[in-house]
Amino acid sequence: MNKLMLIYNPKSGKQNFVKKLEYVMERFKPHFHDIFVFATEYPNHATDLAEIACKDNYDMLVIVGGDGTFNECVNGLMRFEKRPKIGYIPAGTCCDIGMSLGLSKNVEKSVDIILKGIPVKMDIVKTNDRYSCYVTASGAFIDISYVTDSKLKKKIGYFAYIVKAFEEVFTIPKMKMTIHHNDEVYKGVFSLVMIINSKRVAGINMIYKPSLDDGLVNVVLYKNIFPFNFYLYALAFIFPFWSTPLVTRFKTEKMEIKTESKAKWNIDGEYGGQGNQIIEVANKAIEIIVPHKIKKRYFKNQ
Repeated sequence: MNKLMLIYNPKSGKQNFVKKLEYVMERFKPHFHDIFVFATEYPNHATDLAEIACKDNYDMLVIVGGDGTFNECVNGLMRFEKRPKIGYIPAGTCCDIGMSLGLSKNVEKSVDIILKGIPVKMDIVKTNDRYSCYVTASGAFIDISYVTDSKLKKKIGYFAYIVKAFEEVFTIPKMKMTIHHNDEVYKGVFSLVMIINSKRVAGINMIYKPSLDDGLVNVVLYKNIFPFNFYLYALAFIFPFWSTPLVTRFKTEKMEIKTESKAKWNIDGEYGGQGNQIIEVANKAIEIIVPHKIKKRYFKNQ
């Protein structure tokens, strides 16, 4: 390989990556002829940089940041047919994508994986005109990742999200929705709707034995049973394979959600608008380097 672009978000997590940058560069130099490093400076800057990586035929794109930075990069890559291979160094507060893929927040270990791991092709989910890498959701607690105070996140990390979740326990929405999937229709009042392309969301294991390259996405619908919603979530999180009349689970390659609810949508931890959604899987759309054990576990269709 000849050209590597490294994009890092200087505001991700505890903001310590810049101290490791020289080390990372030294590790990559024997493997790449040209290395270019960019720090993001404004919202969606990572998207712009990822587009440049495609236009200029980079062989590898190394992403350093949280779920939001990863999502921005993928949205840039998906605008092109030819895309560089992805290496990922998780550096955010939660890093659901990185943790689901068996990666490490330890920079040394992550670099080892990029250099010694195995490339796999991973599904991406199109949500209206945006792409989601691991979750699209609406309802209870979905805004926590982007409304939680950034200073609190830097100070206490993941626990900042838990503090915010307790504040929102009594503001769970009632969302009237009609969901079309294949020849089936689901109608009801839901408190939480999740479209998941991952094992975990918000640090919680949500899907039992997911496949990330089968062209299908996991959907979980939680009926609103106020005032007992919290107990329903707890049981569903403890038993991620559990499906009942109150918690509906299915897999699909395409679905449409119609709603008049003003509830917000969350795409990979960031605000994703309101209203109707058309969900469609882009099968094996990106190529990313993961540990060998992760390929055997979640990428069995290649």
